[in-house]
Amino acid sequence: MMFSRTFARWFPVPRLLVPCATGVDITDSSVKWLSLKEEKGGTRIAKYGTEKIGDGVVRMGAIQDVHALASVLHDLKKKNGISCAHAALPEEGAYVFSMHVPPGSSREQILHMIEFELENRVPIPPSQAVYDYDTVAARGENGEEIAVTVFPRDLADGYVEAFAAAGIDLVSLEIEARSIARAISGKHADPVTLLVDCGYARTGVAILKNGIPIFTSTVDIGGYHMSRALMEALQIQEDAAVEFKNEHGLIRAGPEDEKGYAAIEKIAAQLGEEIAKHYRFWDTRRAEGQEKTSPVERVYLLGGSANLKGLPEYIAGKVHVPAERPNVWRNIFSFDDYIPPIEYRASFQYATAIGLALRSL
Repeated sequence: MMFSRTFARWFPVPRLLVPCATGVDITDSSVKWLSLKEEKGGTRIAKYGTEKIGDGVVRMGAIQDVHALASVLHDLKKKNGISCAHAALPEEGAYVFSMHVPPGSSREQILHMIEFELENRVPIPPSQAVYDYDTVAARGENGEEIAVTVFPRDLADGYVEAFAAAGIDLVSLEIEARSIARAISGKHADPVTLLVDCGYARTGVAILKNGIPIFTSTVDIGGYHMSRALMEALQIQEDAAVEFKNEHGLIRAGPEDEKGYAAIEKIAAQLGEEIAKHYRFWDTRRAEGQEKTSPVERVYLLGGSANLKGLPEYIAGKVHVPAERPNVWRNIFSFDDYIPPIEYRASFQYATAIGLALRSL
């Protein structure tokens, strides 16, 4: 019951009714938070930070120890004055699909139509699922297109319980890809894009249509796999491996880099093939007429492991469309007016928290 009240606020409500909540991004290894404030010169960062959490507290996005996570969140509340939050649910447990509904359908009607679709779309009984939707396109030859996100109820309840135990008012929950898309998508309809969130242990992949995720997947390849390959090949510590990735990466500067390059490239090739597979998946749907829309026109690379030098060029060569690290601040401020306190490379780790904080603007 508690979750249903939170989930019902998934969609934006009038700004005057929404408190200036902090965006809180929970992963297997850390909690990142960021909040915004309005000043005379425009929107600015009010507070931000990262706090590590213990091993096993969250595993593959699912909360294993509610009390331990609540303790971390409670400390954040005391130290940083976080009283209410927008949070993201992990893509590992999500089922995302698009469907069409008759134009002018009410929210209640649409939710009933989604419920009828669940049996054929996801392996979760309706009684054990929580779901909501975003509008992708209000008009089309097949009616209104919506993107549906479905989660197991017990997974979602864990997040609600942790915030409640910490004494933080949870204003909304949404999928991580939706948060990131809010941060990086243009204010007008974007073309179809492929979002790649390169994390420490895993990589999230999402197809965005008009800035809305209509498909998500998780690949079990992350920055740590590249670091581990470097640590073994060069006999170095993890900090040195991260520095090598960021400063040398997939760029051959000389013979001295060859051993490190070979270690990274082996893992990067696996990641590149997974990304290309998702690109081909969308192109095949288009070719078979399942999706009457444009092809993927751009790949966006985010997450801390997106800092691998040469990664955009490497991925662009795999899928033959431009790949880039986007400006995560584009919908908040211009660098001509304000330089954020978060360093450029670190900013990609805050994309989810940024998108969540934007819900309060």
